[in-house]
Amino acid sequence: MLKKQIENILPFVEKPARYTGGEFNSVVKDKNRVDIRFAFCFADVYEIGMSHLGMKILYHLLNEREDTWCERVFAPWVDMEDKMREAGIPLFALESMEAVKDFDFLGFTLQYEMCYSNIVNMLDLAGVPLLAADRGEGDPFVVMGGPCAYSAESIAPFADFFQLGEGEEMMNECMDCYREWKEKKLPRAEFLKMVSKIPGVYVPSFYNVDYNEDGSVKSITPINDEVPKTVKKRVIEDLDKVYYPDRIVVPFIEIVHDRIMLEVFRGCIRGCRFCQAGMIYRPVREKNASTLLDCAQKLIDNTGYNEISLSSLSTSDYRQLPELSEKLLEITEDKKVSLSLPSLRLDSFSMDLMNKVNKVRKSSLTFAPEAGTQRMRDVINKGITEDDLMNSSRMAFEGGYSSIKLYFMMGLPYETVEDVCGIADLSKKVVRQYFSVPKEKRSPGLRVTTSVSSFVPKAFTPFQWARQNTMEELREKQQALKECMDDKRVKYNYHEAPISVLEGVFARGDRRLADVLICAHKKGIRFDGWSQFFSMEKWNEAFAECGLDPAFYTRERSFDEILPWDMIDVGVRKDFLISEAKKAEQGIVTPNCREKCSACGANCYKGGVCYE
Repeated sequence: MLKKQIENILPFVEKPARYTGGEFNSVVKDKNRVDIRFAFCFADVYEIGMSHLGMKILYHLLNEREDTWCERVFAPWVDMEDKMREAGIPLFALESMEAVKDFDFLGFTLQYEMCYSNIVNMLDLAGVPLLAADRGEGDPFVVMGGPCAYSAESIAPFADFFQLGEGEEMMNECMDCYREWKEKKLPRAEFLKMVSKIPGVYVPSFYNVDYNEDGSVKSITPINDEVPKTVKKRVIEDLDKVYYPDRIVVPFIEIVHDRIMLEVFRGCIRGCRFCQAGMIYRPVREKNASTLLDCAQKLIDNTGYNEISLSSLSTSDYRQLPELSEKLLEITEDKKVSLSLPSLRLDSFSMDLMNKVNKVRKSSLTFAPEAGTQRMRDVINKGITEDDLMNSSRMAFEGGYSSIKLYFMMGLPYETVEDVCGIADLSKKVVRQYFSVPKEKRSPGLRVTTSVSSFVPKAFTPFQWARQNTMEELREKQQALKECMDDKRVKYNYHEAPISVLEGVFARGDRRLADVLICAHKKGIRFDGWSQFFSMEKWNEAFAECGLDPAFYTRERSFDEILPWDMIDVGVRKDFLISEAKKAEQGIVTPNCREKCSACGANCYKGGVCYE
């Protein structure tokens, strides 16, 4: 019945293939032959969610289990949601076209704070009580994970529990725990007690949070002695033995990253002080080239994709990259499968490598200097110089490239307007590198695109205590940069300041923000990451009605303040982060992990780069 209702509205919405399911390599099971139904929910549109590597891994991992059927759920676009609400159609899963409120689990991956409003909206559309405290015996358990889960206190009241860290082992342990609970026919509360014993599982309702008169956190207290004071993230020790799918779902429509992704390693050795991923994914652990080659061959055979991308935080730091790329080309060249290498660092850029991987198809190059002056690059511990950018740019132009993208940030701690204008100076110097190459050697059609995002302080980084720039400050810097960017050969893009400031509020927020999310939901807030739907006016109304000031969450914090996420342990010690914050103020650079160990604490996991 529900499937027929869905089919009836599809002719009236944009991109109906977002909602049909049935793609190649999708998994359909008999629901009467499984014990656990898991809805993997991505709080954004299909094209973005289907590009997410974590979903690809966990979807197939769960479906390898005979007792479990994992299905995919995405946030319906506004036209589809409107039609669904008109027709009384609840949120449904793609594989079965059945309502997710009847599933055992709704699993949300938290990739971006500006998707939180979509999570609330999806729960409402599903007909599931928004708050964990309001759910009863017949309701699904809501589990959340992903990078934002480490500091997701603002959405914690909506979650029954979180999985902190890498999920391949933890997910199976949680499903085994659920099956045991289900067989024993125990009350709902007992499952939360049982699952909380699994390392890496955080149950928000098991912690009481009290506040000082000024609004800061006074204490975070476990509800009893059986609950640990801190929950430590999980990591996979041996990536060569961890599950990785040999097939992935191939969409009917184009998605953002429409290709095979090979994960070469996890973590990052660099220690950029603004980068949350570089801290929370420590320590660095690599996959062997032979493991990756075997996986690549199977994925090519089982998907028909014509592009492979190497996935990591800094691909050029993979120690077997020359060997891997050489052997991948032997597999891919005859089949006209191209190889792309994102996340290349300027100080390790190799034209020889780029010429090899672009034998099938040449694309644009992306470099990330991050800051416009050397002083600021030292503040953020980027570890690259202007010469690195100039040498790499010239090398690229001499090698036949004419399109380069540059990524920067503004609003960084200790930044001046002069530092911001340095972004324009660097961009124009890249243009000059193009014209310094003899005309007969360079390709026509120069395109330099400079994209500037606004810095957002994130938890578990050295800048987690820093003040975030206000909307007015960011707009002034954006205008100053626009005036400096007077070369028409440079295309200048920037992020809207209000969205970045709100992201900062939820990135370092506490549980009281759940009331703001509910209030915003009642005002129709959704798809905040999309500028055409974002309304700062409605958000300001929601904050005012809840008696909370957004500026409280973007303020500078003292090193001795209790932080809302202090019950979480990512392995990187707080005293290390404080030391790095103090070095940033002085512009002192910390060597990368392979140059010298900085004793960050990640060696507690007994593996990876810490023990090479």
